[in-house]
Order: sequence, then structure tokens, then C-alpha cells
Amino acid sequence: MSRKLDPMDLYDIRSELSEDEVMVKDTVARFVDDNVIPLMQEAFEKHEFPRHLIGEVAKMGLFGSSIDGYDCAGLNGVSYGLICQELERGDSGLRSFVSVQSSLVMYPIHTYGSEEQKQRWLPAMAKGEAVGCFGLTESHGGSDPSNMKTHAKRDGDDWILNGSKMWITNATIADAAVVWARTDEGVKGFIVEKDMPGFDSHEIKNKFSLRASITGTLFFNNVRVPDCNVLPGVSSLRGPLSCLTQARYGISWGVIGAAQACLDEVLRYTQERILFGRPLANTQTIQIRLADMARRITSAQLMSLRLGRIKDSGDLSPTQVSMAKWNNCRAAIDIARDARDILGGAGISAEYVPIRHMLNLESVITYEGTETVHQLVVGKELTGVNAFG
Repeated sequence: MSRKLDPMDLYDIRSELSEDEVMVKDTVARFVDDNVIPLMQEAFEKHEFPRHLIGEVAKMGLFGSSIDGYDCAGLNGVSYGLICQELERGDSGLRSFVSVQSSLVMYPIHTYGSEEQKQRWLPAMAKGEAVGCFGLTESHGGSDPSNMKTHAKRDGDDWILNGSKMWITNATIADAAVVWARTDEGVKGFIVEKDMPGFDSHEIKNKFSLRASITGTLFFNNVRVPDCNVLPGVSSLRGPLSCLTQARYGISWGVIGAAQACLDEVLRYTQERILFGRPLANTQTIQIRLADMARRITSAQLMSLRLGRIKDSGDLSPTQVSMAKWNNCRAAIDIARDARDILGGAGISAEYVPIRHMLNLESVITYEGTETVHQLVVGKELTGVNAFG
């Protein structure tokens, strides 16, 4: 006899997980079901990030979860991916917060920072006592970080930082920003603290995507940064790009959760919605569309699980991450759009999750490298030719 398959896991990915990975997934899933999903509609509508969740996320050890020591959980890469998947099933905004804190702030401090920097910031960020943001993107640069205008010059034992950054998650609530700037010694990372004179941030309002997330602009006007706040371990674009690889990895898992939320919604809806005398789910057209959603989700799950195993073996290539980010974001946004369409008029209501996920995914498919950027990364790997520019 054939057994009943889980509609959200047709290839039984769960059976490929270790006991610890299953425990992580189930713990975060319960948290999302009980504490995130019930409030995200209102948070999205009000354009507010639910800051009270920061402490709860910290208690579960989700910040910097892949870091050993410094009060971090020391989990493997697959566990981090599962964390992202379950959080984004709630909302991309919450997953973005955790991604930035973990992959874009704690990761570079742990990888490139001094021991003093690690001791000062990592435990505080792991506990949610300090919030970080990541300053790389500039308004004129977008997908071309080599076009960076923000710069810093030595002045005795300090650096004088000038410039601006845009589209920065956590900008106005961050206690510290890891800011990348040009110097005479290469591209360096600066830990800019919120109370440093000349450092300012402004929230970007009226977004129609990631409304339950804080996005802003950073400004640096002759900010004096002591040399002890400079990450000593890197002096090139390799620094910020390696951070993006970590974040993109988490995104490749996260969007699976958003897609699952949309499929789950339309599965229920089409079984309850009666048109022309029968449930929508009983029609060939709807079943084909639902089956295509499941196919895309399954493909994404298999790709991310394999990517996670490669990551945990220490052999991860940025090209492999680009492939997964490209594939999985495209799958998720197409699923969200089709789910919105299947819901008909109800699809434009925030009482149903697809419109919220659809709008959020417009940002997710764009940030940390647009779809085109990742296509060209893979193209360069295949041909050996750099077609950027």
C-alpha cells in the first residue's frame, strides 16, 4: 500500500535530516505557528517590524547559529537553512532580520574581526542585546559593488569615513553597522557604532514589500572610526562578497518556506471553494497548477539540502549558491503569484498570505544579487568569460 505523502515534503526530505536538524526545524516551526503567523498580517499592514520577537528569537539561539563559541549555538549549515525556511514561512521580514544579524554582521566579525571585536559584539548579538546592519549597497551602485563611493582615510590612529549606503535592513535600530568602504589599502570593513558623531540613518517608508521589516539609508559625514573598529582580516571586495554568499545560502532555504505557505493556503482554499457545483480542487486545471507548485518546491528542497551538505563539508562554491538563490527565488515568486491568482478576488486581501509573500518576494528576488546577476555568475562558471558590464 502506498502511504500518504506530506504535501509540503513530497520527497520526504525530513527523513534525510539528523535528529538535531529535525529538532531545530520543529522548534522553529512551532514558534512561527504560535508567535509569528498570527501577527504578521497586522505588522505588514501597519508597516511595523515586531521588535518584541527579537528576544524570543535570541532565546532559541537563532542569531549566529552556525558560529562556535561566543554564546552561539554552533549548528551546522543545514540547520541554519531550516531556520531560514521556517522563519520565512512566517514572513520574509523576520527571516531578513535574522539573516542580516547572522550572515552579514556576526559572520564578518567572526571571520575577519579581531578577538576583541568578537568578544565585544558576538555574545551581545547572539543574545539579541545588540542589533547589527550591513552597509554595502549604494544608491548608484546596485548590483555593482565595485562602483563603491564610500571611502575612509587614515588620520592618526583613526579613520575618517564619508559616504552613504541605501536599502539597509535594520538601519534605524542597529547598534552597530558593518560598513564597507574604499581605502588606500583596499576595501575594508568598519564597525560603525550608532552614537559616533557624523553617523546618521533614516528609514525608507511607503514600501509595498517587506513592510514588516525596517529598511533605511546610512549617512557618514566625517565619522571618526578608531582603528580598533576596523576588521583586520580582509582588505578587498572578497570580504563583503563572502558575507553575501552566506546570506544567499540562507535565502535559498528561506523562500521555500514562503512558497510552502502559499501552497498550503491554496490547498485549503480550493478544497473549500465551491464553483459550478464542485470544489475547485476537483478540477483538472487547478490540480495541474497545484502539482506544478509542489514540483517547484520539491526541486528547491532537494537543491538546498544538497547545497547545505556541500556547505557543511567545506566545499561550497559561490556559483552553487547563486544557482540555488536564482532557482529557488524564481520558483517561490512564481508560486506566490499563481496562488494569488487561484484565490481570485480573495487573493488581493491580506487575510490570505499569498499577496504578502508575493510582494515580499519581489524584494527577496532582487536583494543579495538580482536574478540576472546570479544567471551571469553561473554563465561565467560555464564559459570562463566574465559578461558583467
